[in-house]
Amino acid sequence: MWAATQWSWRGLVEAFRHESSFRLEVYLFVVLAPVGLAFGSNAVERALLVGSLLLVLVVELLNSAIEAVVDKASPEFHELAGRAKDIGSAAVFVSMLNVLLCWGLVLADRL
Repeated sequence: MWAATQWSWRGLVEAFRHESSFRLEVYLFVVLAPVGLAFGSNAVERALLVGSLLLVLVVELLNSAIEAVVDKASPEFHELAGRAKDIGSAAVFVSMLNVLLCWGLVLADRL
């Protein structure tokens, strides 16, 4: 368990160091997570607001891993490599739409 924790931490550090999109999403998480905790009126709403933000980070990490493997496999353009990268990017986009949906529904209920 200790080794797995160290590898995971190293992965987070490497993603933060080398992936500008991940850094931006971490900064947004740091700003928006406390807002989500404050705006949620109960545990379920807080979990939706903060959890949707965490999901973006998870998907971005997976997308970055896909991109790293594709780039390692071949630095040359290939249709399948491009497709893999585009699909990973689409997954990040869908997770961001999920944030908008969750936040929109919870905040709309306040209005």
